[in-house]
Amino acid sequence: MNNQKTKKICVVTGTRAEYGLLYWLMKAIEQETELQLQVIVTGMHLSPEFGLTYKEVEKDFKIDKKIEMLLSSDTAVGISKSMGLAQISFAEAYEELQPDLVVLLGDRYEIFSAASAAMIARIPIAHLHGGETTEGAIDEAIRHSITKMAYWHFTAAEPYRQRVIQLGESPYRVFNVGGLGIENIKRLKLLSKSEFEDSIDFKLAERNLLVTYHPVTLDNASATSQFQAVLNAIDGLKNTNIIFTKANSDTDGRAINQMIGHYVSQNPHKSVAFASLGQLRYLSALQFVDAVVGNSSSGLLEVPSFRKPTINIGDRQKGRLRAGSVIDCEAETEAIANALEKAFSKEFESVLSQTINPYGDGLASQQILAVIKKHNQIDHLKKSFCNLPMF
Repeated sequence: MNNQKTKKICVVTGTRAEYGLLYWLMKAIEQETELQLQVIVTGMHLSPEFGLTYKEVEKDFKIDKKIEMLLSSDTAVGISKSMGLAQISFAEAYEELQPDLVVLLGDRYEIFSAASAAMIARIPIAHLHGGETTEGAIDEAIRHSITKMAYWHFTAAEPYRQRVIQLGESPYRVFNVGGLGIENIKRLKLLSKSEFEDSIDFKLAERNLLVTYHPVTLDNASATSQFQAVLNAIDGLKNTNIIFTKANSDTDGRAINQMIGHYVSQNPHKSVAFASLGQLRYLSALQFVDAVVGNSSSGLLEVPSFRKPTINIGDRQKGRLRAGSVIDCEAETEAIANALEKAFSKEFESVLSQTINPYGDGLASQQILAVIKKHNQIDHLKKSFCNLPMF
């Protein structure tokens, strides 16, 4: 910890989706005279393959450090090497920037590296969206590991707050603030239909789907066979256009993206693909599509606010809270087709009309900021394990 009056808050972001969630908190920190925002970008932000999305961050904020992870491989060995390189670089960045607090969101492997380096450097960590479960992905173990390295915890729902406490964290350091994505929906001025079509250079049809599918890193079935089932199911739909957002850099992500590229090249009249839509275009798309298909966390966290159906495929998000608008199915062609049929049925319309998003009221950034400001000085990072009563 330094003794300056201005407290340095270092926010780390590695992906387009995560940055969209962090945006309003970063703005709030930047506007506080007693706080100094520091920004580190890493991971997919710096990869041409994933759209060089650091440029979007750069439009909004000064970037203090870029941590290159060399995402040249999506194999298990390649990702482990990237994590090692990232941890070395984060250690050097923290030494130079001397932050008083590091803010980390979620559960990706680059965030694990950022957390590990901060812990060793004895820099307090504020962890966002902890306590959640995703049983089909390595994110599950990474998320809970970051929880044990963090000092402050800001969860998206009360059951997640309880789970962080169950992991031994003291209740006075754990706050349920709701999901950060809800704030984006409430505060961004979304595009009109014509503006959205112009922004993606693609016309919407009578029915439209937004498809985002990522590898299920703990599943025995191959990512390509699972995604082929997705393509088979949506290809049979009539009068339906498809907007793909590409997979992340997890193991086998490139294989999925190659399949997307091939499908779009064969079906240019009804499909289009993007490495990154960006937060504005993505949320704007949710206004106009008829369903979201895939296994992205956004299908559970943000889509319900638009009262649109989510076809949640496979186990990647297993264990997360979900609204009634979410239809779970196996990664099999027939199961996905049946889920789509249910989503478009008259009976499901009444479910959608009564959907309530379980992830809060959209005031997360202000609640997080209030805690950061109130607890301006942390005297030590010693944490006693908080034992729950035995039943």
